[in-house]
Amino acid sequence: MTAKLIDGKAFAEGLRGRIAGHVARLKSEHGITPGLAVVIVGHDPGSQIYVSQKAKQTVEVGMHSEKYELPEDTPEAEVLALVEKLNADPAIHGILVQMPVPPHIDGNKIITTISPDKDVDCFTPASVGKLQIGLPGPVSCTPLGCLMLLRDNLPSLAGLNAVIIGRSNLVGKPMAQLLLRENCTVTVAHSKTRDLPGIVAEADIVIAAVGRPHMVRGEWIKPGAVVIDVGINRIPAPDKGEGKTRVVGDVEFASAAERAAAITPVPGGVGPMTIACLLANTVTTASLINGLVPPRDLTP
Repeated sequence: MTAKLIDGKAFAEGLRGRIAGHVARLKSEHGITPGLAVVIVGHDPGSQIYVSQKAKQTVEVGMHSEKYELPEDTPEAEVLALVEKLNADPAIHGILVQMPVPPHIDGNKIITTISPDKDVDCFTPASVGKLQIGLPGPVSCTPLGCLMLLRDNLPSLAGLNAVIIGRSNLVGKPMAQLLLRENCTVTVAHSKTRDLPGIVAEADIVIAAVGRPHMVRGEWIKPGAVVIDVGINRIPAPDKGEGKTRVVGDVEFASAAERAAAITPVPGGVGPMTIACLLANTVTTASLINGLVPPRDLTP
């Protein structure tokens, strides 16, 4: 069996097109321009590139974008004050503080200061609670992207066995809640799980989000399963030259693709969906803040 490649880049492009349409309607029908503010503290090169892409794509879909780049030594109090200012700004409907922040800043304090109404990353306790009990609102960007890709490749998720490898607050836990909503039977596996290969072998859906290159072996995959690889890992690539690296996922791609029905590549799978879903969440929060029903095709 040769798996179908799940093209997250193409799906994200289409999603951004739908988002742009919703933004245009909010502007023309309600006089609302969704606004996203991104805050970064320090000069981590990877984070800088990621934040720049967020700002660029925000403008491309017609939204209002604000980017705040703060020095590495910015006091925690100044970051908190900026977040509070953005909480009170009616032109801003989504606030994202890029993590990690420098060690002298309490990341949890920053997160809990963000207004739940503007929490497009869905990290505040209120956002986590809404997801848990099924209240309307945005959900974490990467899990939302995974769910969209699954829905696009499976006629129904109801009754399927889903195994999530990884229990982080960023992916594993919210992903489990989303799949429970879809009536999947969900197993969350982790570093202490016994017989991980046996558990994965029973899965109709495998979502790998552990941050360990090629941890999930191809022979573990049930024939016909759908595999979503969230992992982004850099490993040495001597064929490219000394000191060069390449990006791989958590799944042993080549052998898994021989057994799976569909699989996300790395790169080009889940990654492009994360920023697109951030934009979708900003449309959702802009709608809810203004008493409107969010577009159904952007929410789980």
